[in-house]
Amino acid sequence: MITPNFLPPLDPAFQPAALANRAFRRKVEASGGVSLVIGLEREHGAMSRYELNILPENHPQSAENLPYVERIVKFLLWQQGGHTLYLGGPASIGEAISRIYAPGGERAFDYEFMGSKVYLRPFRVIVCAADEVPPVSEKTQVLGRHLGGYRIGFDLGASDVKVSAVIDGEAIYSNEIVWEPTIQTDPDYHYQRIMAALREAAGKMPRVDAIGGSSAGVYVDNRPRVASLYRGIPDDRFDEIRNMFLRIRDEFGAPLEIVNDGEVTALAGSMSLEDNGILGIAMGSSEAVGYVNQEGFITDWLNELAFAPVDYQADAPADEWSGDKGVGALYFSQQCVFRLAPKVGIELPEGPDVTKAEKLKHVQGFLEQGHEGARQIWESIGVYLGYTLAHYADFYDLNHVLILGRVTSGSGGPIILDTAKRVLAAEFPELSGLKIQLPDEKSRRVGQSIAAASLPDLAESE
Repeated sequence: MITPNFLPPLDPAFQPAALANRAFRRKVEASGGVSLVIGLEREHGAMSRYELNILPENHPQSAENLPYVERIVKFLLWQQGGHTLYLGGPASIGEAISRIYAPGGERAFDYEFMGSKVYLRPFRVIVCAADEVPPVSEKTQVLGRHLGGYRIGFDLGASDVKVSAVIDGEAIYSNEIVWEPTIQTDPDYHYQRIMAALREAAGKMPRVDAIGGSSAGVYVDNRPRVASLYRGIPDDRFDEIRNMFLRIRDEFGAPLEIVNDGEVTALAGSMSLEDNGILGIAMGSSEAVGYVNQEGFITDWLNELAFAPVDYQADAPADEWSGDKGVGALYFSQQCVFRLAPKVGIELPEGPDVTKAEKLKHVQGFLEQGHEGARQIWESIGVYLGYTLAHYADFYDLNHVLILGRVTSGSGGPIILDTAKRVLAAEFPELSGLKIQLPDEKSRRVGQSIAAASLPDLAESE
């Protein structure tokens, strides 16, 4: 564990993953090191590999290997996804990881999520030699950038539905409609609220040629496989959610595409900056991340970094869904604001009718009034971000990082951005070429729904 030069004002025990990993790697370099290859297999034969070195088994501090490898595995699993995990290297490490990622193991949530929920097959861990890990085979595709015609774009968050009417690439109307999807048990609630938003945008145009949407979760062929928005829906009614967007498509009689909201965040950045190698981070009800690679394509990776570890302190806050500690959702979202607010004496409004959006707006009100404690909340997020971007840069080839979402609205966004830049400049000068972007206020609030409108390709639907 390394004490960072910049401490979050409200979380002095923060242990950045970037510093801890770099310290471990320096120790390995001094000892000679042993090779370990991590492979992740996904659908249609897609394969990713990550190569690293660990301490020799006879090293007096070799016990540090397992926690280091486990955190890397956890990050890669939620960055890239996979139904089969290969561990090519020392058998003792592979066997320990296989016990952790198993029914009843410490990462039983990840085992079940990646297996039966995302990839619809049992999750496997294969322990093997380094040269037995299959070769890289990445799948990429073009995303969006279709601007012609009369289009609706929407973005589904846990606090609101953002919707835009877009004509030939220009947004003529945008709105945010507050809702509370995560506590609903009736699929019809989701259907009616989404349809009402789409009809509202449709009423601003003479016709609707295409509909594009973004949402947290994993979507395959316009069907949600798993998403926190629908966590309240019972299993025996989930088919109504699974087919909901196909139903909406048919009712509008227009092509519809919906993808993960993180990917649309990155798409919005790539379109506005006219560049690639972009990581988009949307700080809303959770952390949504997407990536456009250096060739301008997206991959089949999950990029669900809300569940990827960024803080290695033993007493880091635990995610209520996965049970893991120190993961991104608790540092780059409304959840972080709500977690830190009581530390500065800001009480959150309570009650059955109080939405998360209202709670966030309440805390942001203190910030805009010059409340020093509120400012420390956003400064803490900025410190978290500075160190975490260095961590992300170990796994992504980046030119730009785009941050947006409701948490960055108002004066909070510039505080996060300026603080993160100071951390990066001082602690990670090797990343001086990485540009962090904060869109204008309008783009921060509705940028995803506008970019989402460009998803359907009208030429393919003809």
